[in-house]
Amino acid sequence: MAVSQQVFLRDAMRRLNLTRDVFSMRIGVKRRALDTWLLPESSQEYRAMPEVVSRFVTEIVENDALLQKYAQSAQSGPLRDRIAYDGKHQLISVDQFTRESAEEFFRIADLMQPIARRQKVSRVLEGAVLGNLFFEASTRTRVSFGAAFCRLGGSVCDTTGFTFSSMAKGESIYDTSRVMSGYVDAMVIRHPEQGSVAEFARATNIPVVNGGDGAGEHPSQALLDLYTILTEFSRLGKLLDGAHIAMVGDLKYGRTVHSLIKLLALYKGLKFSLISPKGLEMPDYILDQISKHGHVVEPSNELKDMAGADVIYTTRVQKERFAAEELEGYSPQFQVSKAVVDQFCGPDVIIMHPLPRDSREGAHDLSVDLNDDPRLAIFRQTDNGIPVRMAIFAVLLGVEGLVQHSLRDVTWSPPSHIGPDDTVFHGLD
Repeated sequence: MAVSQQVFLRDAMRRLNLTRDVFSMRIGVKRRALDTWLLPESSQEYRAMPEVVSRFVTEIVENDALLQKYAQSAQSGPLRDRIAYDGKHQLISVDQFTRESAEEFFRIADLMQPIARRQKVSRVLEGAVLGNLFFEASTRTRVSFGAAFCRLGGSVCDTTGFTFSSMAKGESIYDTSRVMSGYVDAMVIRHPEQGSVAEFARATNIPVVNGGDGAGEHPSQALLDLYTILTEFSRLGKLLDGAHIAMVGDLKYGRTVHSLIKLLALYKGLKFSLISPKGLEMPDYILDQISKHGHVVEPSNELKDMAGADVIYTTRVQKERFAAEELEGYSPQFQVSKAVVDQFCGPDVIIMHPLPRDSREGAHDLSVDLNDDPRLAIFRQTDNGIPVRMAIFAVLLGVEGLVQHSLRDVTWSPPSHIGPDDTVFHGLD
């Protein structure tokens, strides 16, 4: 098997659009057996799939009508050409993706998981240099992009803050972009002004990735969020089609939700509960775009309307983007806490947040009393940022086909799981 057993089975379920329960019945095995086959090889409960089952699954996939759709996709050219932005290999908006190309992208992210989990090493980007240009404060996104590039063998040059850049001296975006393009092989740009990253992209032919442009978009965050939702749903035996998604918080300036809801809209029959303080509702232009897909969209100013949600996606108030007087109505009663989740949602709800969350008293962000709750997926979410951003670089630089054959074992001793509460999700409990 050219790919890992976990990736092979996940890919088969995605192509056939089957839950774990239905998939296990279709191939004639117990759900528990399938669960052990889907664990990472490092797990103590991992079991190798019998060869006869592997052949049978391959036969099912090869004869299913959905496979033809994926096969045609693979024959229509490299993924980076199909998601190109103005004919260039750049990632500026999630609008560049279809459902098909997004799911193909996630299969590439799956291939990156052994590297992200510190089990394997690849050097396919050895010699390449990334320019991390962050004109707005960032910790997670900047480090995550840098780590992803380094884990593929590349190196990173960082710059943070507007004050210390040449743009503070009056240099144009065009000049900055063109000059930096002579130094690096790819750029990640974060800028406080919406549309600014697209300006950087127009001035160069090297890959440019939007790391966040003001209140505009954050495509890499949306991709890792959707990847997390699909992974969590797979674990729970759910399908994304028909799901109930509750988005809570600052939906006006929260660029993460702007990008995520557009990606989610590529699926079928979703219900969106858009819960925000008055004055911080989702922009109309995004609602107009979502409505074209036929989803149920219910704006609200009350947390009770998250009742029955499969996913609760919370986001902090973007105080840096507006005046303090617009915070009126954002009270403690608006905080997503354990009591609220227990009251309105079930045991399988997935609780997400793009981070950072404001944990200070009176901030009313996602409550810290959920920290020990297994429904809280925020750290699994951040962990997924590495394989997803590795996949972005691999696709844009055209090396995704080289990764599988470049892998070698790590020479150090990595931890079996990163956080002290991660064991249940890695089969180690």
